[in-house]
Amino acid sequence: MTDRELQEQGQRNLALAERNMGALMKLREQFSKQKLFKGVRIAMALHVTKETGMLVKTFIDGGAQVAITSCNPLSTQDDVVAALSKEGVEVYGYKGESKTDYYKFLRKVLAIKPHITIDDGCDLVQLLHSSEKKYLSNIIGGCEETTTGVIRLRAMEKEGVLQYPIIAVNDNKTKHLMDNYYGTGQSTLDAIMRASNTLFAGKNVVIAGYGDCGKGVALRSKGLGANIIITEINPFKALQAGMDGFRVMPMNEAAHLGDIFITVTGNCEVIRPEHMKVMKDGVILANSGHFDVEIDVPGLTKIASKKRQMRPYFDEYTLTNKGKKKHIYLVGEGRLANLVAAEGHPSEVMSMSFCGQALAVDYLLKRRGKLKPGVYDLPESIDEKISQLQIATMDITIDRLTPRQKKYLASWQEGT
Repeated sequence: MTDRELQEQGQRNLALAERNMGALMKLREQFSKQKLFKGVRIAMALHVTKETGMLVKTFIDGGAQVAITSCNPLSTQDDVVAALSKEGVEVYGYKGESKTDYYKFLRKVLAIKPHITIDDGCDLVQLLHSSEKKYLSNIIGGCEETTTGVIRLRAMEKEGVLQYPIIAVNDNKTKHLMDNYYGTGQSTLDAIMRASNTLFAGKNVVIAGYGDCGKGVALRSKGLGANIIITEINPFKALQAGMDGFRVMPMNEAAHLGDIFITVTGNCEVIRPEHMKVMKDGVILANSGHFDVEIDVPGLTKIASKKRQMRPYFDEYTLTNKGKKKHIYLVGEGRLANLVAAEGHPSEVMSMSFCGQALAVDYLLKRRGKLKPGVYDLPESIDEKISQLQIATMDITIDRLTPRQKKYLASWQEGT
């Protein structure tokens, strides 16, 4: 595409996102009138998608200065970058950017001397606490979008190195029980099908991790007729998977049985060469965890005798053993499959997640100087506000407690 064509396509995609992000647009309207973010500088490292573009516009309409870059080398939507750039937004990133450019762009957004950081995966925060400490003095607070980032932040908090308060937006119910569950479930399968055009019905789908993301992937895979196998390290999550009717076993057993493998653990080297060597011919490997460490891609490359690209973001690795060949297919280079080979979560889901981001920034600004460095959850009342905004866009109405019901729930005297 030409630059103009990219811009025009990006504008169309932003318009679609705006249409389907009703809850966030309600906040945008409110912030635009009140200018709650006037004079506030916000540095963002998020997936640069059409949905993220609407979050950026929400902050700008509220008076903020925003600089944004990607949080993953392969997740940027180039048409959205082109459209936002045309509108004067300070945006950095391109799909397939080098590691050098990735960190260069992170430093560029920090150069605005932000008051607020919004991160997805904690790379921006990590940079602030290592080579870019000079910008820490301006920081009021930050927000973290994803499970992996929250894990890293809690490790920083435990070690006593975290220098400012950060809201774990991922831990909102309207985020991790919606975005992680419904969003990851749908978008991951969308990515695998776009990349491979494979059939899920009748296949053995091995899902590593039965957290919110794993539950969502399992639900959607089951809906397509797949046989689900779960691998877990947590006994309670393994129990949940078993109670949900799925087979649960270690990866070294599942490796022999699976046709499609999907990692969603947030950990490294979940699928290793010893597993790959015993897999069937023609298996598909995909990762929807934030970083490209869940599938040992360097290990796969080392044991493979040949690699070739079969389709965009769908690579074939040939393994040879005693003269016999088999093939393993990898989606999206082992990076976030749903953002590499597809478009990420649907706009309706991201509307709720980004309502959480917008309200978290408002929460931090109202408590400037009152929160010690650490990881914080938002109050339940904010989750309820987001839920109210979302159900209104879905024409869902709910009951209200009567005075008698309120009194009953607040009392302890009445019993049998």
